[in-house]
Order: sequence, then structure tokens, then C-alpha cells
Amino acid sequence: MLSGAIRGQVDRIWDAFWSGGIANPLEVIEQITYLLFLRRLDDLHTVEERKAVTLKRPMERRVFPEGNDERGTPYENLRWSRFKNLGSPQEMYTLVADHVFPFLRTVGGDGSTYAHHMKDARFTIPTPALLAKVVDLLDDVPMEDRDTKGDVYEYMLGKIASAGQNGQFRTPRHIIQLMVELTAPTPKDVICDPASGTSGFLVAASEYLRDHHSEIFSDPKLKKHFHENAFHGFDFDNTMLRIGSMNMLLHGVENPAIRYRDSLAQDHAGEEEKYTLVLANPPFAGSLDYENTAKDLQAIVKTKKTELLFLALFLRLLKPGGRAAVIVPDGVLFGSSNAHKKLRELLVENQKLDAVISLPGGVFKPYAGVSTAILLFTKTNSGGTDHVWFYKMKADGMSLDDKRTELLPSEKLGAVPTVALTEAEHSKNNLPDILARWAQRDAIERENPRTSQSFCVTKADLVAQGYDLSLNRYKEVIHEDFVHRPPNEILETLVKLEAEIEQGMRELEGMLK
Repeated sequence: MLSGAIRGQVDRIWDAFWSGGIANPLEVIEQITYLLFLRRLDDLHTVEERKAVTLKRPMERRVFPEGNDERGTPYENLRWSRFKNLGSPQEMYTLVADHVFPFLRTVGGDGSTYAHHMKDARFTIPTPALLAKVVDLLDDVPMEDRDTKGDVYEYMLGKIASAGQNGQFRTPRHIIQLMVELTAPTPKDVICDPASGTSGFLVAASEYLRDHHSEIFSDPKLKKHFHENAFHGFDFDNTMLRIGSMNMLLHGVENPAIRYRDSLAQDHAGEEEKYTLVLANPPFAGSLDYENTAKDLQAIVKTKKTELLFLALFLRLLKPGGRAAVIVPDGVLFGSSNAHKKLRELLVENQKLDAVISLPGGVFKPYAGVSTAILLFTKTNSGGTDHVWFYKMKADGMSLDDKRTELLPSEKLGAVPTVALTEAEHSKNNLPDILARWAQRDAIERENPRTSQSFCVTKADLVAQGYDLSLNRYKEVIHEDFVHRPPNEILETLVKLEAEIEQGMRELEGMLK
């Protein structure tokens, strides 16, 4: 958790950009990303220098080459630690614009995902004064500790979400955490988000692995897998690729596979059945032309609807035995088109549909009020659906209006709060209850009545309802007067009411006579 002082420092950086003439929040975070990458390159070079001095031998790996660039400026002068101390803002601005950024675009020789996404880096800070101010402010932000680095960047990304139209790039962090906890990533998982954006799901999965599987970092094979093969993200927005890559870097993942890919338009040769876990909240833009849709997805379900195509994609990407936690709009659950019905039938009959968690309509406010749900399923290609667990989330710890105000202290928020919730507090944050009940879905949850907040539905019932997956189709509601009353009392009450009605009718007839 960031201190108030660090948050204040980040706020001042953001305010400096806005007052300096850059109002687009994505452009702000993009320019910050470049500067942070430059700072990291300098830190890496410094580590190599110290190692060479300690071992009394030449540097094995130079980030900044010896000699001069094509304009005659020494590469050493392009380091963060050098240009931040230049005499005048104009001198710094000229060096960064004419030398540092051209160098940044050539760094890709090390093969890292970060360097790859910097190859088309654009320097758009408009004035020397703004550059000097931002460099000074960034230099004061502590970035030595991995947790602090990650939290600083996440706080910056949160400003994208609070800045208006670009908020669609971010799923609320506590919802991401819930989905990661539900799927419980393992050290050998190969995890994919086919619409990765800022890499929020991949970051959360990496943090879960750090917290629950410390053996990763004492086992060379697991460590190499963690840094190079565990995390895969696709996006077709280069800005998002840069931001997502930097987010992973600052959370301590050295070389994730964050790649340019139009997930719905490109066929998936080489990606088919490659992943063991899919975590995603893809954008649901409406419809695509058949001509622009990957043919292997059309082979699963013939449709133009992006929400259905993404589900087909998840099935295509998963290995048999692989699992998924994905967000879908409610229309997927009950849509009446042939494509909707076929895809739901595929999930129930050919795969193992594990759960449907209905989310409150305000979870994605103020950007969208659309109703959504989390689908959890396992790819088997041989069925396996027996019972499906349903949960009606009523509260996620925040108000469901446009302000999204926290309803509880921070230590009682999220899926895994550090302080246990009271019964009254549960009504404000259902997430811990979801995890607790999920763990019992094959045990005592099977016995819950359908008047409960969570309950199980048999496959036979799903089939009888045409594979409708909307929770309200199966939930039973009893009038509140009778909810907690035993059957004999209910019968007595009905008899009494009937007698009172008959008496009233007789009195009315007497008055009319």
C-alpha cells in the first residue's frame, strides 16, 4: 500500500503533465512509461558496472555501448543519471529528443518484450520546462522496492480509469483479484489474457504466485518458467502493449510474452491448446464482419457477436484440462439466437462448466452500467458438467453508483481482506464469501435451497431450460412473510386468510342488501 506522501508525488507528476498541455491520460502514462524505462536501463547499467568493479574484470553486458551515437554524442551521456543533472532544461530537452529517444528505439537487441515495444517510442512532451519538472519529480519517487514500483504504476494506471473515456481499459482490481483467487494459479501454469490491455490479470496472477508459491524462486526451472513462459498477453493497441509490458516489469516479471495480436481476426495456428489458464475481460464491441473473423473461431460458432467469438477463442486457446475465469455480458447467459444457444450447449455438454457468478450492474461504473457475470469453466472436450454453482453478488465493497465510493476500511476490502468481516460487513463486500462458498461447491453448497445467495443447479435442469445460464431462471423467491416460517404455520396462515376473506365477502354482501 502506497503512503500518502508517495501518492502525493505521483499526483504532482500527473498534474504537471496536465498543466503542461498533455490532457490525454493515455499519452501521459505512455510518456511516463518511456521515462521509467530509461531510468531502469540506467539502473541495469549501474548494476553491471558495480559487478565489473567487484570482480575486477570488464563489463559483460553494456546497456549503453561504448563510443558515440551517429550524431557524435557519447552513449554514456544518454543515461538517466547523466541527463537529469544537465545544466539547463533546454539542454536536457535537446538531448532527450534528439539522442535519447532515437537510442531507445534501437534497444531491442536484448530481445526483451519491453525493448520490442519501445521500438516506435514517440517523445511528445512539448516543452523543456515540463520535461525538467517531470524528470525531477520521477527521480524523487522511490522505485527500488518491487512492491513499491508495482504499486506506484498501478496508482498511475488508476488515473486512466478516473479520467473518463479510457476507463474501459481497466477491470476493477478487486474483481481481478477475485478471479485469480478462484482459479488459484500454480507454478507450472501457462497463463493467457487474449485482451491484455494494461496486463492487470497477468500482474495479479504473478503476485498470487509470489504469495503462495515461494518455491518458484529457489527452483531454477520454475523461476525461468515464471519469468519467460508463464505469462502471455495479446493486444492490438501498441500503447497498451507498452503500458502492459511496463506494468509486468515493475511487478518483477523479467520477460513476459506481451505481443501484438488481433485475437478475433487472426487464426490461431501455434496458439491452439497452448495455455492452461485463461483470465480475461475482453472488450465486447458488438459485431465483426465474417470476412474479418478468424476462420477457426467461425468453425466453433457461426456468429458476428464479439462476446461469443471471445468465448470460442478461450476454448481454442486452452489445453484439455485447462481452466478459465472470464467476464461476459449477461446476454451470453440467456441470448436466444442459435449461436448463443450452441455456445452454451458446448460449455455444458462438451466441457465442464463450473460456475456462474452474477455481478452487480454498477461494477464497471461510471463507464458502463451493463450487467455482467464471471464464467468459470474447464476444457475437457469430453463433458463433465454435473452441477453448476451459481452465486448472486450483491456488493463488491464499493458503492454501485458513478462515484464508486469505498464502503469499508481498506483492510476489509477485496477478496482476501486482512481483517475478517462481520455479518453486517458481508452485506457490503461479498467477495470473501464467494471464495469461502466456492471452496464448498462440491460439498455443502449442493444442499443450499435456491432461495440462498448461492446454490447448485443440475445439468438436467440446465438442459430442461434450453441451457439458459441466467441465475434468475433458477433462483426461487418466497414472499418475505413466509421465508422463515415452517410449512404448518404457513398452512395455518393461509387458512386464516381464506376465512377472513370469506367473512369479508359475507359482510360486503350484507351491506349491499
